[in-house]
Amino acid sequence: MTDAAFAAALRESALELLAIHRRAPRIVRYVADLQKWLLSQAALALHFERKLNPSCPPLTASNLAKFLIENHIASPNTVVAHVKEMAYYKLFEPVETTDRRAKPLQASAYAESLIRQWFEGHLRSLDGMDAGDRCRWSEADETILYRAHPRIARRLFNHPDWYSPPESIALFVRSESGSNILHDLMSRVPLAPVVGERTWVGDVSARLTAAEYVISRSHASRLLAAAQNQGLLGWEATQMSGNCWISARFVLDYRRWQATKFSVISEVLASIE
Repeated sequence: MTDAAFAAALRESALELLAIHRRAPRIVRYVADLQKWLLSQAALALHFERKLNPSCPPLTASNLAKFLIENHIASPNTVVAHVKEMAYYKLFEPVETTDRRAKPLQASAYAESLIRQWFEGHLRSLDGMDAGDRCRWSEADETILYRAHPRIARRLFNHPDWYSPPESIALFVRSESGSNILHDLMSRVPLAPVVGERTWVGDVSARLTAAEYVISRSHASRLLAAAQNQGLLGWEATQMSGNCWISARFVLDYRRWQATKFSVISEVLASIE
């Protein structure tokens, strides 16, 4: 977990995720909590499976609910609301059909471009660790994404280390825009092995966080205060602003959690012919 190559890969990945936020801040803000992220990934998995094989079930609210039923990620009502929101953000669009009751959807070209950026960003990070050529392979064959993504999504949905992260990580990823804030903090961690109980990461405050991630200052204050109360971070000054440290436990929890995702992506890519 302290390997410098993995630390560098995580930093690159975190910066790529933040770049996606800057490209589509309203969309990323909406899906920057774990439940909505999982719902979005499940919907895209159904979309890509049908894109490759038209006999697969179409993307509908009911089929998405069936996809999620085993691990209780969300209630049927939450699924329906999420599908409507994704259509509102132009990520899903209606598919022409003779059956008016079905209301099938498909991912828009814009949604596909965002998930491709996410996917190939992770491949570049993996390639940086072992000098692989996964990203070049994906860039040369657009169907790699279609084939790999559903397998990755299904494995992560059934991997408790991913969908039930440590308490330190859950605090962030189960709150509005919390994932963005988490990746921001971790992108600042030095690449050197984590030594000691604290790692200094520079200027952090509720004001800066709220402005960067389009959330209220009160929400940012509550989240940072909760993290401080858990001993995950703190400040050089007595007020919650200025030079900030994060704990070694927090960094290692994040690295272990992310390692689950990177391991799944790597194994799925290796299985594709």
